[in-house]
Amino acid sequence: MITALCFAAWILFIDDRDFVTTHFRHLRELHKMEERKIYFEEEIRVVRTELDKLKSNPAELEKYAREKYMMKKDNEDLFIVK
Repeated sequence: MITALCFAAWILFIDDRDFVTTHFRHLRELHKMEERKIYFEEEIRVVRTELDKLKSNPAELEKYAREKYMMKKDNEDLFIVK
């Protein structure tokens, strides 16, 4: 009986992979992942909104291409100022 109690105490509290510490570590990781999920869902919403604007407005598409990818027309010169 004493050996079983000592073994149970060892497994629950002392071992490297003990139940208590592992449980709280997993809970902390779960909360971080839930926060990241919320962040990425918001980013997806923003990107979808931007994509809808780009699909519906050719002027917006041209502006996006010029700003993000530094595209230009054949008869234009491009100057990058940092």
